[in-house]
Amino acid sequence: MIIRDEIKLVTGTANPKLAEKVADYVGVKLTDCTVTRFSDGEVFVQINENIRGADLFIIQPTNAPADNLMELLMLIEASRRASAMRITAVIPYYGYARQDRKDRPRVAITAKLVANLVTTAGADRVITMDLHASQIQGFFDLPHDHLYSSVTFNEHIRSLNIGNLTVVSPDVGSIKLARATAKVLHADLAIVDKRRPKANESKVMNLIGDVAGKNILIRDDMVDTGGSLCQAAAYVKEMGALDIYAACTHGVLSGEAVARIEESAIRKMIISDSIDQHGRNLTDKFEVLSCADLIGEAIKRISDEQSVSTLFEEKSDR
Repeated sequence: MIIRDEIKLVTGTANPKLAEKVADYVGVKLTDCTVTRFSDGEVFVQINENIRGADLFIIQPTNAPADNLMELLMLIEASRRASAMRITAVIPYYGYARQDRKDRPRVAITAKLVANLVTTAGADRVITMDLHASQIQGFFDLPHDHLYSSVTFNEHIRSLNIGNLTVVSPDVGSIKLARATAKVLHADLAIVDKRRPKANESKVMNLIGDVAGKNILIRDDMVDTGGSLCQAAAYVKEMGALDIYAACTHGVLSGEAVARIEESAIRKMIISDSIDQHGRNLTDKFEVLSCADLIGEAIKRISDEQSVSTLFEEKSDR
């Protein structure tokens, strides 16, 4: 394995397993770093190696709890004060992405707030993957590389050899992702029309497209409580669908999501390791794909000043 001395990788406690896989792909060792809590819960970080002049990449998803975001900000701040040459925040899962607009009175646009915090902390560049809303890229006044998990997911889905396939978007917001997936897999497309009366609750209203007698792949960027996903699966099953698969990039899986999906009509639930699933007790119905090679390749290309966009054959379809 070729050791790349010019790159240094740092990680917090949000997803150390993913960071280790990325480090293996890039060909470096993770930089020694201490991340602990004081007795009152306050976060403390310290980078234990010299990073002066380094091309530094901090790998830290910002899923709940908010401590993960705080760790990222503190690692950026510590790196800036330690005179790293360039600091890139690698955020496989960008938390608070669903709060990307003012859709009701007196609410915060928290996705923009997080972008401001990352910028103010001292990041020079940002890498994200499958943002909930692509326009979040515009919230950053920094170079931003948006990675797409489709290459990894589509390759795996092809290997399953699912015949007579229709890709289903579980809501209007996922149409672009579902359409791009359907095009690459040479499958039909259907759309579930739903209404969301309040956060984490939804109601299926209609189905656009034909699913009768078809195998189904529900494609989305994330699965949180699993309510919308399981409702969509139950609805297409009622409409005559055969086997139902689901592929969601970010497995947030909050509350009773795992049990809900296990009891649903979904045959196989495919997610990535953008969020650490350690301790979730996932059943055999769940399959976790690693995004480490994708992130690692992007890191190598950025460090070598090469194109990142050429990684994605389907990017123009998104």
